[in-house]
Formats: sequence, C-alpha cells, structure tokens
Amino acid sequence: MSENASRVGIFSFEVDSSADPAVLAKRAEELGFESFWVPEHAILPVRTTSPYAGSADGVIPEEYGRIVDPFVALARASAVTSRIKLGTGICLVPERNPLLLAKEIATLDRYSDGRFIFGIGAGWLREETEIMGGDFDRRWTQTRESIEAMKQLWTQDEAEYHGQYYDFPPVKSVPKPTQKPHPPVYLGGKARNVFRRVVAYGDGWMPNRTSVAEIRAGRATLDELAESAGRDPASIEILAFGFGNQFRTREEVEELTDAGADRITIWLNNTEGNAAVEEIEEIAAAVL
Repeated sequence: MSENASRVGIFSFEVDSSADPAVLAKRAEELGFESFWVPEHAILPVRTTSPYAGSADGVIPEEYGRIVDPFVALARASAVTSRIKLGTGICLVPERNPLLLAKEIATLDRYSDGRFIFGIGAGWLREETEIMGGDFDRRWTQTRESIEAMKQLWTQDEAEYHGQYYDFPPVKSVPKPTQKPHPPVYLGGKARNVFRRVVAYGDGWMPNRTSVAEIRAGRATLDELAESAGRDPASIEILAFGFGNQFRTREEVEELTDAGADRITIWLNNTEGNAAVEEIEEIAAAVL
C-alpha cells in the first residue's frame, strides 16, 4: 500500500439499478480507501435546453434522472462501516431548505461518528434548479446564504439568520454534528470566483475533470488568497475529483499529491452488482 493510499476515495454514481451503497462502501473500507462519495440530482426535467458538459453533444444522460437520495445512500454506508469518510459529490444546495438540510447532515455526522464531508455545488441545470426553488442566476449567492445559515444552526444553541433567500427567527436545531465546529465544506466546480468563495466560507476545493496543472495552479491561488485574507492556507484542502478513467495509477495519484491535492476521488465506471465490487478491487490493486 502506498504512502498516499489513505487519501484516495471512491465515487459511485448511485442510481436505482446500482449496487447497494452499503456493499460498495464496506468493500472500499476493507481495501483501504479513505472515502466514499455519491452524487445528487433530485429530478431531471423532461424538457431542457441546458447543455451537459460531460458529453460532446451536450445531451444529458438519462441516468441523471435516476440518482438516489445521497443522504439515504450515505446513511446505509455509514451503518456497515466504521472508518471510511462519507461525502456528497455534490449536494445541490440551492435546491434544499437549509433548516432541513442542517438536520440531515448533523444526524448523519452523529450516526457516522464524525465521518461526513459536505461537498457542495450550486448546480448547472437551470431547469432543475428553478423547479426546485433555486435562483439560478444568483445560485452561488443563495448557496453562500444557505451555508452561513447552516453554520449558525450547527454551532449555536439558538440560531437565527436574516438574508435575502433565508430568513428565520431564533430556533433550536438538534442534533449538532459530531465534528466541531461542523463537517468540512468543500466547494465544487471551476467557476471564476470559486477560489474566493472557498477562502470566504469553505474548507476545501473539489474540482472535477481536472488536471495536475490545474491542481498546482489552484493550490497557488488558494494559498495567495488565504494569506491575503489572514487565513492559514493549510486550513484549505484540495480534492481532485476524478471523472471517467482519470487517476487510475499510482503515478497519477503521486503527481496529483505533489501538485497539492490532499484527497483524490476515483469515479467507478460500473456501479451495478458484482461488477462494481470487482472494479473497486481492480482500482485498489492499481492505486493503493
């Protein structure tokens, strides 16, 4: 097992036909992977003009309409594991009410004994965001308000928040997360202002479809912005979130680590039945 093995995770695009996440997470933990991640899309609109960046023609794969709830999936994984970290890759924050989401996350963090990583995004599918109640054009502003509100709910006995999108009087929100002050918040994407957002209210950056050069440049930018903001650059982590067949060798993992990645996640190409378990085993043999 390599020196970097403890920082490599598995991402499973869990849909209704996928293997039980409890089975996959348990096997990943047994093999020595550090984390297990699942995605989120609540719905897939029947009619949409939003392009999908993951395909040449921009057509959204039908699997995006079959994704299971990430928090139920991670709760199943939590019940049969004891060490592996559990992450959302990513949670679409503008589509959820922060009062409910804060409780879901705190509950999962307590039941998993502090193993949750909160990977977040603002979404790319306009029609979905708007149907779910988000303001697509200002979705990152809305996301920041939601994160600020949840931090109050997680850390205060009586929490209140007064913003443009979320406004509530003093309330009690229990349970509190096991991790203090709260589970780490990793921001996804490569938007123009992502680094400033990470420094302002995040604990990490998790770009997907990324390269060694982008990780190296991102690390330098985050360090510079953190120092300018009076923040310790070491308090911000980078997760290289793989896509497709990225990061399938020890050499790739070592290059990413040398470039500044603190964590690396490898995307399963097959999530169904024994094939998914076999792929996790193959990745472990090649990377760990």
